[in-house]
Amino acid sequence: MDGKKCSVWMFLPLVFTVFTSAGLWIVYFIAVEDDKIFPLNSAERKPGVKHAPYISIAGDEPPASCVFSQVMNMAAFLGKGKTYRIPWKIKGDDWSNLLHRQNLTWFRKLSMRETRSLGGTRGSAALVVAVLRFIQLKPKVLNPWLNISGLVALCLASFGMTLLGNFQLTNDEEIHNVGTSLTFGFGTLTCWIQAALTLKVNIKNEGRKVGIPRVVLSASITLCVVLYFILMAQGIHMYAARVQWGLVMCFLSYFGTFAVEFRHYRYEIVCSEYQENFLSFSESLSEASEYQTDQV
Repeated sequence: MDGKKCSVWMFLPLVFTVFTSAGLWIVYFIAVEDDKIFPLNSAERKPGVKHAPYISIAGDEPPASCVFSQVMNMAAFLGKGKTYRIPWKIKGDDWSNLLHRQNLTWFRKLSMRETRSLGGTRGSAALVVAVLRFIQLKPKVLNPWLNISGLVALCLASFGMTLLGNFQLTNDEEIHNVGTSLTFGFGTLTCWIQAALTLKVNIKNEGRKVGIPRVVLSASITLCVVLYFILMAQGIHMYAARVQWGLVMCFLSYFGTFAVEFRHYRYEIVCSEYQENFLSFSESLSEASEYQTDQV
């Protein structure tokens, strides 16, 4: 790959993948060091001693929560940010099984008293990648329904992530579960759609080289989603947490693969002055053709 011929836009999905995954693992190691959660390689956890290493639990308490918030803010930097104040709620996947009731009551009281200014978003870096991908494929597909479906699916998945971030399980269980379903469900659908588009469009004859790994990642993500919900339903939280980490890493790796196609393209924002008596597109083409005829 010739670096001089690559677009700088290829670094967008790479930076998103590398920094988000690195930040999440930093949160994990901090939580393990502070004895907040069990390590992922633990055999079996003892009830009432520590918590299963779910991502949301790992980033629940300081100092891990500080790093977790910063990672999420950086991941959402490219979205349409909006700062507001909301109660700082305790995050978790199944607190009824993971915490004692007396601890849960104390945490709820603490969460109602403590508020922080959070950088919530109505979009995310993943959504920006999806929009750029939609623009990239728009002139190359004859039937646009698959491309539009991929964009809509990722929009719904991003909306689900905002529900997960703002409506914790102890705050509103129904909305939290809806966010989980949207994120994992439509996120998985997005991966399959993009894999199909990759093989179909075949940009720069790299369709198979990029499409096959995306199919493998999509299959892995689908398997992880199914296993995650099965293990959660059975209360096997240690294995469910491991599957959750694998699922998130597969998602992040999938977004990183968009760098392959983004390196061929340049995106620009065009700003033009508004003119009241502007020419229509057909009139502009007519004038352009007349100009070319005169030049000949």
